[in-house]
Amino acid sequence: MDRPSQLQFSHTNSSFILRMLDITIIVLSLLVIMQGYKVAFNKDYLLVLAGVLLMFSYISESFGLYRSWRLGKFSHMCRMLIAIVVICFLLMFTVLFLFKYTELYSRVVMTGWFVLSVISLVAWRMVVREIKRVRRIRGYSVEKVAIVGLTDTGMNLYEEIWKHDELGFDCIGFFDDRDASRIEKHEPKLIEGNINHAIELAKSGDIQKLYICLPMLAEQRIADIIEQLGNSTVDVLITPDFLMKNLMHARIGNVGDVDTISVFESPVNGMKRFYKRSFDVAFSLCAIIAISPVLLAVAVAVFVTSPGNVIFKQDRYGLDGRKIKVWKFRSMTVTENTAVVTQATKGDARITKVGAFIRRTSLDELPQFFNVLRGDMSVVGPRPHAVSHNEQYRKLVSYYMLRHKVLPGITGWAQVNGWRGETDTLDKMEKRIEFDLAYIRNWTLWWDVRIVFMTLFKGFVGKNVY
Repeated sequence: MDRPSQLQFSHTNSSFILRMLDITIIVLSLLVIMQGYKVAFNKDYLLVLAGVLLMFSYISESFGLYRSWRLGKFSHMCRMLIAIVVICFLLMFTVLFLFKYTELYSRVVMTGWFVLSVISLVAWRMVVREIKRVRRIRGYSVEKVAIVGLTDTGMNLYEEIWKHDELGFDCIGFFDDRDASRIEKHEPKLIEGNINHAIELAKSGDIQKLYICLPMLAEQRIADIIEQLGNSTVDVLITPDFLMKNLMHARIGNVGDVDTISVFESPVNGMKRFYKRSFDVAFSLCAIIAISPVLLAVAVAVFVTSPGNVIFKQDRYGLDGRKIKVWKFRSMTVTENTAVVTQATKGDARITKVGAFIRRTSLDELPQFFNVLRGDMSVVGPRPHAVSHNEQYRKLVSYYMLRHKVLPGITGWAQVNGWRGETDTLDKMEKRIEFDLAYIRNWTLWWDVRIVFMTLFKGFVGKNVY
């Protein structure tokens, strides 16, 4: 008989309730509006309701609406919720318009349904949040918290607890075995006692949560604390330094009866892979159709202004470090694809006149939408580097190869933040990798959509692009 994992996320059951509540509100919003305007509910409205619910469920899951939100992100969650509803209704109206079904529906009802759904979905979240905040300020549902270890991680946790009173936590202080002379960076007066004192408070029921914020070097001490708390009812939570800094995508799993925590693993797994792939296929198909005149114009310009192939295929590393052929419009008189590739620099004589323009405006990258359709690339992801540059920088930049935990992209978080083009110094590459890894750690489909929109305004040009 399988035993349940000792490491579990507590958010699963509540997120299911949230999903059902949102769906119920959308259904009731339509029924209320139809009742108010004396419009009969028929199979046409049932069909459009089913479509909206399906799109809402798909998009909300894709954007990570029901994940456990970090503190201070309530407003961001509300904005995302509104965006999801807007997208659902826009898609629904577009389908009805294209298939000429709009005359079957009351415009007043459809508009009212949209407005009431947005207001209701946001309103119930605001009401629940305010009720929780008021109750906790008045002392209801307040939990006493102790922190073991006056470390950087412990101080960060302490500051967040006091910053967000809506959590309902009352931190009684730190507990550490070190004396004041060994604690240089932090205020020793925050220490309420040693670790054994914290354990006694936990056993006596004077605290409800105990956070262990010791460095991983103290593995044996952490194990001793956990063992001593085995006969108490306190909630024990560990926030070790390495989890805060170096996890690629924290996910709890198991191999048989052995619990595991992923350290370096792609965030795009399971159904998330389906969400991202479906977005890539749909977007790239639409993009190719929309920009086909531009593709043709650039191809003709490249062909008539310089000898050689119009499309240049260069080796790159793709997902999991596998080699792929990345398509680009040829912008140089040479087509380097050897062990040594020289990056383009300002005034580079190898760049053609047309090539200078299409490189500066990123038009040379447009054929990569075909790479996306082939499954070699994604619309959004870390930009693929030449194989020779990969081999060079993987030895110089920590965690460099983790950028290959996802498909490379046509655009990316680093690019829209200005870290694109020539990397003539190591710090420029380090900064690019920093943004790439931040994207991978925090990936959601909503973030992909944001990056696409940001690319339209500031992702096509850059001061280091030659």
